Amino acid sequence: MGVAPNTALGLIPLGTGSDFARTFNWKNNSLEAIERIGKGQRQKVDVGHVVLPSGGVDRYFINVADIHLSAKGGYYAAKYKKLGTFCYVAGALHGFASHKNQDFDIRIDDGEWQLFPKVTTMAVGNAKYYGGGMKITPTADPFSNDLEVVMLQKFKWYDFLFQAHKLYKGSHVEIQNVSVKRVHTIEIRQHFVNLEVESKEKIFIQADGEHLGFLPAKFSILPGAIDFLV
Repeated sequence: MGVAPNTALGLIPLGTGSDFARTFNWKNNSLEAIERIGKGQRQKVDVGHVVLPSGGVDRYFINVADIHLSAKGGYYAAKYKKLGTFCYVAGALHGFASHKNQDFDIRIDDGEWQLFPKVTTMAVGNAKYYGGGMKITPTADPFSNDLEVVMLQKFKWYDFLFQAHKLYKGSHVEIQNVSVKRVHTIEIRQHFVNLEVESKEKIFIQADGEHLGFLPAKFSILPGAIDFLV
């Protein structure tokens, strides 16, 4: 990544969601953060990498990347920042207004392409939380040398209404139509009967809360890529 060998990353969590800090049980307290950084204790942390070939995007992320509904909700949430953490709920409701589940072709760790029908949303986690406290990838670990992928399929708007509490606890992975995989690389594209036919709906992608573009995409892990002050 071109980082000098003596450089280390320190985190002062002051964001709207501060979701990466939640993985370490850190609060939005700048004095505690400065004291922690001042101790200089380092540990090598993994970094995610995402490439969107059709959009010319080549980016890194440290927390969670997501695809389809949650990414669309994140895109709209940015328009409701004045609502605080409720902006994520407002963004999700806005995103659902035009949402349709989509069929994806997925390839894991350079294996065979597989069809996954009616995908509602996906998360690719280097850490556990997104969306202001949702424990979306509950066993992700930024020191594990892999990514946790959680996929929700065939969900309706009312499923999120009734299952929202499980998203915050991380217990959503136990319900029907939710699958979990550990990967080093994952490639995702929309599935078409005729691959030359373009979809009318673009599938949103975001990473660390920032809109990046649209499918197709390839995600990978860079183990121990940077020194992190813990």
